[in-house]
Amino acid sequence: MNYIEPLYRPPSEARSLILQITNGCSYNRCTFCSMYQAPQKRFRVKPEQEIRAEIVRSAQRLPSVRRIFLADGDAMALSVRRLEQVLDCINAHWPEIQRVAAYCLPRNLNNKSLEALATLRAKGLGLVYVGVESGDDEVLQRVRKGETYASTLAALEKLKAAGIKASVMVLNGLGGRLLSHQHALNSARLVSAAQPEYLSTLVLTLEPGDNRFQEGFRGDFSPLNPRELFEETAQFLHHLELEQTIFRSDHASNYLALKGVLGRDKAKLLDQVQWAISAPEQAPLRPEWARGF
Repeated sequence: MNYIEPLYRPPSEARSLILQITNGCSYNRCTFCSMYQAPQKRFRVKPEQEIRAEIVRSAQRLPSVRRIFLADGDAMALSVRRLEQVLDCINAHWPEIQRVAAYCLPRNLNNKSLEALATLRAKGLGLVYVGVESGDDEVLQRVRKGETYASTLAALEKLKAAGIKASVMVLNGLGGRLLSHQHALNSARLVSAAQPEYLSTLVLTLEPGDNRFQEGFRGDFSPLNPRELFEETAQFLHHLELEQTIFRSDHASNYLALKGVLGRDKAKLLDQVQWAISAPEQAPLRPEWARGF
């Protein structure tokens, strides 16, 4: 593969073949994200022939591939025609492929019709990772996400209608102390309305020299300490009303690893968070040196 690094993929795609059909992120204005800021990560779409050649070479060397992740930050920025070509080529060279997945911005789902998304599902696009970050419009505006509660929910509802599974990501601590309560409450409201198949929470991790991020808070952003992060997580979990969503909060950025199915395991998960709040010295917390993004 001719990768343009750094290259990112969700933890759950560890065993997938990474097929980089775009470079960088089509939006790339979120102030909390530095993943695609390097000069070599300027957004571009790989030429069709280059993608096809990489699929052919990879299929010859790795004929047993069953899962593929389409990189980079927003492969769904491609037109439906180009995405269909990629999926058709994948299916031609890996006829036993089980699932194709990708990161996605809500805007690039809302720009596609329900019929187009259903077609992509029929051709193998089975899972999309959506960086929701927050369900609170003020938080989203301050971090320049370019989305709202309404636009994000519309995208998630369109995915569900098309039969594509959604893995939703929420950023714990994104509103800081100032907006923590409304961030937790409205994020839970959004996720409950969407009923995604998968839900994960990560902890906000800012690079040194976070001036871009601070601008949105007019210099008034105060990051949450571990106890405050647990309290925000407890609020978020408490207000979630989910029927059958697989929940994971075990990313390297998280102090406390949580796993379960919501709502079945809601009480158990809340008990674990309360343990971290009341007795952090006894709880199985990840040490600071082991955390990362």
